[in-house]
Amino acid sequence: MTSFDELQGLAAELAAELRPHAMAVDAGAVPDIPALDVIRDIATPPQYRDSDLPKCAELYTETCLARTAANIELSRGDAGVLNICRAPSLAGLAVDALGSPSQQEAFYRVLADERPWTFFGMTEPECGSDATAMKTLLDKDFRLHGAKKYVANAARGGIGVVFARTGPTPLSIRAVVVRNPSPGYTGRALTMFGLRGAALGEMNFDGIEVGREALLGAHLPASRRGLWGIARTFNVMRLQIGAQALGVALAISDYVHALRPQWKTLMTTRLEAARELLLDCADDVDNDPDDRRAPSIGKLHATNLAVETARWASSALEPGALLEHPLLEKWCRDVHAFEFMDGTSTIQRLTIGTGHDDN
Repeated sequence: MTSFDELQGLAAELAAELRPHAMAVDAGAVPDIPALDVIRDIATPPQYRDSDLPKCAELYTETCLARTAANIELSRGDAGVLNICRAPSLAGLAVDALGSPSQQEAFYRVLADERPWTFFGMTEPECGSDATAMKTLLDKDFRLHGAKKYVANAARGGIGVVFARTGPTPLSIRAVVVRNPSPGYTGRALTMFGLRGAALGEMNFDGIEVGREALLGAHLPASRRGLWGIARTFNVMRLQIGAQALGVALAISDYVHALRPQWKTLMTTRLEAARELLLDCADDVDNDPDDRRAPSIGKLHATNLAVETARWASSALEPGALLEHPLLEKWCRDVHAFEFMDGTSTIQRLTIGTGHDDN
């Protein structure tokens, strides 16, 4: 058995510990689950971990392929519970890509000492996923002004990364580390239909003083700061969203087939094919980190198929089955959230189409 297989097996074991808490998290609880501590450590770069893990766990932070494979299995347990994990998440990827060694050390020290939730502020109320149109401003005194929306852990997060303008050009979009609470910071949770464990919300910045040391990428050339410097990170995170969507879809399929064990449906084959496609796309990112098409292809297919799987489940069972099976009903709600994360399906199609002539 390879280390990759061992990592998938470890993720599947941890997923089994997440599922019993799915309905409680959907109702708003934040239970203490030992498996989440292990997942948090797995998602932390090895040099900042404070516990011993199996050797295979090191693969998670080394390759997009390993991270994607593990997240499929973890989300097959329950993506909502996975999203209450106090892990580095997207903020950690941003700090890894743009932070200096001292900034990375400071960020991960906070995570080790305080165990906070993290947030990643990019999307804005008026311009959505169009990052180049953002209006949030970091002024010359290093004070943050503006707002973000649809941000995981916006209200409860203790530390995160927020993108803002320092000037009018795309090169002036920069990332800063923000702490909560801070004077001028307000966060509010949004009412959610599904994936409630993610605690999506909105945040407002009324002149938050972040300080020069919080500005990420100052040690990098201008072309590698801000949006340009984190472009490869977006490719990785896009596939993780696809992995979570596919994991929930596989859980739905498992549930339906447990109720109808005699069935051998086409949906099972389609989901396994989607897994292979998603892993192929992750491998492409490892081999060509600047390829924007592969992550969009993987995310687009996985999220669309997840929604289709939910519709299939409700039609495959008897009328009213979702009322009789609340966990299945929850998953059928959860899958709709992923399509709107890190760019809607329309944005993914534009990315795929724009890059078509490159090959």
